[in-house]
Amino acid sequence: MRYSECHIEELQHLIATQEDQLAYKELYNRLAPGMIAFATHYVHDLQAAEEIVSDVFIRVWVRRATLDHIGNLKVYVYVSVRNFSNNYLKSKKTQSEILPLSEIENTLATPDYLQPQQIVHTKMMRQRILVSINQLPPRCGEIFRMAKEEGLKIAEIAEILKISPKTVENQLTIGFKKMAAVLMEFTDKVIRLRS
Repeated sequence: MRYSECHIEELQHLIATQEDQLAYKELYNRLAPGMIAFATHYVHDLQAAEEIVSDVFIRVWVRRATLDHIGNLKVYVYVSVRNFSNNYLKSKKTQSEILPLSEIENTLATPDYLQPQQIVHTKMMRQRILVSINQLPPRCGEIFRMAKEEGLKIAEIAEILKISPKTVENQLTIGFKKMAAVLMEFTDKVIRLRS
């Protein structure tokens, strides 16, 4: 069986009914990167985020016999990460801040085929976008990151954050309008520079 071709629900079933460790590993490989990024937005510490995700997956394995009773495992693990992150913050008595630009910037790569001037403009645009994401209101920024960086759907975000899908849509609209304004402003500046 090729686990890489299985859907999350199939992996969930294999783990629950057959205690399939390869299915568990595939599930981890698929979900962990997004979960770590999600946890990092809460705790602002990569090592702590990795430990939180590890704890969540240990919990999944310990409770594997009951996995078939979970309707949406992806939402379940993201809610668990959020709860574990909140517990971590309470224990450390720290307040959540927006992820610093320097930590996000390294994850963005510049395509090799661009000309030097295009590379400079691309990097400047990315930097401006990242700054504007960090300037969004906290909830709006969190929702925007969940949708765009972790690829979560509106319904999943709503369930994870315990808010209505309409609220998620409204916050995404605010985020997109802000990004559009930033892109228009940057494009206008580049056009003026070239004139």
